[in-house]
Amino acid sequence: MPNWLFLCSKNRLRSPTAEAVFADHDGLEVESAGLDHDADEPLGPEQLRWADVVFVMEKTHRTRLNRRFRSHLRGTRVVVLNIPDRYAFMDPVLVELLERRCQPYLRR
Repeated sequence: MPNWLFLCSKNRLRSPTAEAVFADHDGLEVESAGLDHDADEPLGPEQLRWADVVFVMEKTHRTRLNRRFRSHLRGTRVVVLNIPDRYAFMDPVLVELLERRCQPYLRR
């Protein structure tokens, strides 16, 4: 069963929405976290060791992730979803974007 980790900055809107969207998907385990030190759920190395795939919302998140946690990313796939920070939690447009952009990874 693959482990998916969703990351954004504060873990308040986009990544918790992604976690909620995929939480009940058969064959997946999901978590979310934030890259900022004051995130609701700050990212830790143990989450990166757990994750098979890390989904970040923006390219800047991938850069920050690589800068802070490079040694914990060995062999972990990092996918940029290109979803800007302009959606509320569980916004239907955000949900649709997440479902569409993550769909190719469900088939693997």
